[in-house]
Amino acid sequence: MRVLKRYTSPLNTLYVFGLDDGNRVESVFYRGDTLCVSSQVGCAIGCIFCASGRYGLYRNLTQEEIYGQYEILREFHPIKRIAIAGIGEPLMNFGEVCKAFWRFKEKHLKVSFYTTGFPTVHLEKLLNLPHNGVSISVHAVSSKKHKQLLPHAGDLDELLRELKRIVPNLSPKKRKKISLAYLLIKGVNDEEDDIIAFGNLVKSLGLSATLLYYNKTTEELEPVDTIDYERYFLLLRSMGIRVTLSTRFRRDVLGGCGTLTIRRS
Repeated sequence: MRVLKRYTSPLNTLYVFGLDDGNRVESVFYRGDTLCVSSQVGCAIGCIFCASGRYGLYRNLTQEEIYGQYEILREFHPIKRIAIAGIGEPLMNFGEVCKAFWRFKEKHLKVSFYTTGFPTVHLEKLLNLPHNGVSISVHAVSSKKHKQLLPHAGDLDELLRELKRIVPNLSPKKRKKISLAYLLIKGVNDEEDDIIAFGNLVKSLGLSATLLYYNKTTEELEPVDTIDYERYFLLLRSMGIRVTLSTRFRRDVLGGCGTLTIRRS
């Protein structure tokens, strides 16, 4: 594999990797110490707000290809953290992702995961890894709306049953590193009742929350107003929930959440 293109913004540096079979994936260096790596060529989940799965899933990356993104770029950046949050669903390639994870740990890197939680058969093992954080994307509390937003992510009720089984057995320190993520989309999941229901779910599991801002990737969907975004953050805080917002790096037009693609022009 090799770097084909490099794009820079005031916040992020995005790399397009060419793989030996002609496919492409992308990685992003951000925050001055973190590399976001991809785990698949494309993505099967098909989230309606995400560019990464627009063309479906081509194949899994090997551990060498996952680790190789770091191996190549560490010569150019002071990488201390790895976010397995790029193109692909890491649980759908869990065997190779795990192998790459342990290689990252051998380099004393802090590794975090971003996942939809499916397939749930691997979820318990993921949550018990010595990770630096796991963010589980739900984006809705009703199964119907979850299916609309994440068409091929499996059943929300199944995910919640697994979390209710697994989380109580985790140490308090481990639970602090797990959050449920909610991406606000105007007119879809941004009613106050939606946010309260999400907050109640987070509290019932004893987890924290990540309230994400939508980076526009399609004409059909719109982000919420900044005022509403901040208002819902404060609403969750008022419920006693530990909640984080999308950082400026994750909202950047270059390499922000949901913007990575296998076919960048």
